[in-house]
Amino acid sequence: MDASSKVGRVTLTTSGALATITLDQPSRHNAMSLAMWSELAARVEEAVADDQVRAILVTGAGEKAFCSGADISEFGENRSTPEAGAAYDHVVDVAIEALKGAAKPTIAAIRGICFGGGLEIALCCDLRIASAGSRFRIPAARLGLGYAYENVALLVDRLGNDAAAEILFTAAILDAQDARRVGIISQILSEDRFSDEVAAFAGGIAGNAPLVLQAVKRALLEHAKPAGQRDLPAVQAAVSRCLASADYHEGRTAFRERREPRFTGR
Repeated sequence: MDASSKVGRVTLTTSGALATITLDQPSRHNAMSLAMWSELAARVEEAVADDQVRAILVTGAGEKAFCSGADISEFGENRSTPEAGAAYDHVVDVAIEALKGAAKPTIAAIRGICFGGGLEIALCCDLRIASAGSRFRIPAARLGLGYAYENVALLVDRLGNDAAAEILFTAAILDAQDARRVGIISQILSEDRFSDEVAAFAGGIAGNAPLVLQAVKRALLEHAKPAGQRDLPAVQAAVSRCLASADYHEGRTAFRERREPRFTGR
């Protein structure tokens, strides 16, 4: 076993217009080592920079877990002092901001355990879909681990104050139905057809007009900022680019001819 396999890895693969980022440490339910947090930021940046990629899927290796959170076995070494903890948190923050700020649509495909930092990763994505057997939890209150303002704010922004309070105060495990009730996921997929249903859902998004996907994502990112910091002209410019594109002509022509459009991003 080489050194990289001991701390897990984050991989990037592409199929057509869809990039898949995989959290890969199944022996620890895909817990995120410090090296994996660093790799996550790099993989997101690579997917965004690839002109062929229109959407990004984030998932976990194997069938038992999306991600069980941070790899606690490393905390004695990497979070043993305030200074080490701050350095660790910086690496995590860079990864989270890369995923939250990705210029292309992001989808979390969740199967099995989605706890702690794994739920944080999922909530950074634009959309979250999960298998019927998936489970969700933030166990901080049972570990005595303080939860930073930025992490609390992410839950509130995505789920609302009441759902965030329930998840954090109770530290309870939520099943897929509970997760949909509080807004963590939008769809529950069957266990036996999970991979096929994920591929169909993500592939459908990746097959849409890339300039429109980028314009919508830019609008979502700007809307998440305080009102005085929003770059609305940039959003309008992205919308105008869609209207001036060959894809807009192709979309209308395909609709008229009752066929699937062939978008090129131009």
